[in-house]
Amino acid sequence: MNMDTTFLTLPNGAAAPIAELPVLPFADFRAQLIQAVTQNGLRVSSFFATPASNRPGDFELIAVLADDRAHLLRLAASRVSKSYLALSADCPAFHWFEREIAEVTGLICENHPWPKPIRFTQPTTGAAGVLPGVTDYLRIADEAAHEVAVGPVHAGVIEPGHFRFQCLGEEVIFLEISLGYQHRGIEKMLVGGPDVRSAQLIECAAGDTSIASAWCYARLQAALSPACQASPAAELWRGIALELERSANHTGDLGALAGDVAFLPTQSFCGRIRGEYLNMTAALCGNRFGRGYVLPGGLRYLADNKKIADLQTWRKRVHADLTNALDLLFDTPSVLDRFENTGVLAPADAAAVGIVGVAGRASGLNNDIRLSHPYGPYTDRPLSLCAEGAGDVLARAMVRRRELDASNQWLNEALNAGTELSADEQASALSSHHSPAGGLAPSMIAVSLQEAWRGELCHVALTDSHGRFRHYKIVDPSFHNWYGLALALRGEQISHFPICNKSFNLSYCGHDL
Repeated sequence: MNMDTTFLTLPNGAAAPIAELPVLPFADFRAQLIQAVTQNGLRVSSFFATPASNRPGDFELIAVLADDRAHLLRLAASRVSKSYLALSADCPAFHWFEREIAEVTGLICENHPWPKPIRFTQPTTGAAGVLPGVTDYLRIADEAAHEVAVGPVHAGVIEPGHFRFQCLGEEVIFLEISLGYQHRGIEKMLVGGPDVRSAQLIECAAGDTSIASAWCYARLQAALSPACQASPAAELWRGIALELERSANHTGDLGALAGDVAFLPTQSFCGRIRGEYLNMTAALCGNRFGRGYVLPGGLRYLADNKKIADLQTWRKRVHADLTNALDLLFDTPSVLDRFENTGVLAPADAAAVGIVGVAGRASGLNNDIRLSHPYGPYTDRPLSLCAEGAGDVLARAMVRRRELDASNQWLNEALNAGTELSADEQASALSSHHSPAGGLAPSMIAVSLQEAWRGELCHVALTDSHGRFRHYKIVDPSFHNWYGLALALRGEQISHFPICNKSFNLSYCGHDL
């Protein structure tokens, strides 16, 4: 396959005229995508449909594939009408994307193995939508089998999602996950932007991923407008905020895993330490989740050397406390007994369905966008890859622990670099775009990837002839990984579901948008 002629090739965070996007006959499009993923090792970062220009009723399928070895993105398109032969049966990584396409557009994905809605949204064709969860579920026709339904309303403070288990005794034969209860229509609301709402909508796509989402959006705008370019100083501080976001969430996850196996010391410590990382972010910008800190073109606030020194002292103390708490967890035999060989997601299965981030690296997939498609401060300050191979709860916990150490080391170096910035360099980090940045390049396609704390986050934007968003596509890491949780439960005892679920800790709202 000649990648340069089959695909439009872009680096991460770049744009090109839509006219340069190859529009292939569907048979060629399908064959090339399947070959690229199953034989050439590319990954599906995004796959969606948008109404075809000047062809009412037709749709344009657009694929964005990540070529991790070449550090590039490969894009291609094809026009279809009413139906097309699904790719999923030959390449499972397209499975979830094609279910979304069928739901949103009304296109029929012929030969798709299970073409159910994933969000229960109203299709663009105007056909009647259905309520979340109102659908057919797989059932085992055996008198020894029984069904356990969990949710969508859960105990405690948790978002809604429905889990339907098919069991023989205590063994889970199949888990079906039904989402869509958190659907807010964010992608539709972004069309016609950027406007006064755009940045806020992006930040609340998944509230625990606000920094990563805002940075992904800012880099996408930078690809479409010279006025939105950020200085190296701004990129450095964006990286610092992102690693604080990663540290807070990994700490919270490990504490929650400890709680799920009733190991209260680490649960208690991590609950407090997570708050410390959130408060460090609040010290930067006044908001514990980093809302409003990252803007197109730079940052809203600057940190002076005193604040940097305070953050360094704070970070060292907190990481020492965290290390002690995690040593307790990982040195306790009863904890390891619950974690080891529980919820195994085999490397081959993880690769086949396109698992990303922590869950992917725990199953031996050596992908981290900060390394495979480096951007901003990660181009000259790379982190070490944190990967395991067993694919079980312990491996997913160990990846988090190793990433906490890697982020802590990176933060130390980055904060030191922050003190070396000149006054002019610091000032260059401020954004002038406190109001929405207009004047995006017209008739363009842009792609931005981030390594959010759960994994790969992908934003794709198409602009119209006036430089406004005519289509905006967000692929949260949870979109890739919910099916991985279902696979990890096969053959498990149903009582293991809480720790398997927490070891993935996927986002409902990030998936539902």
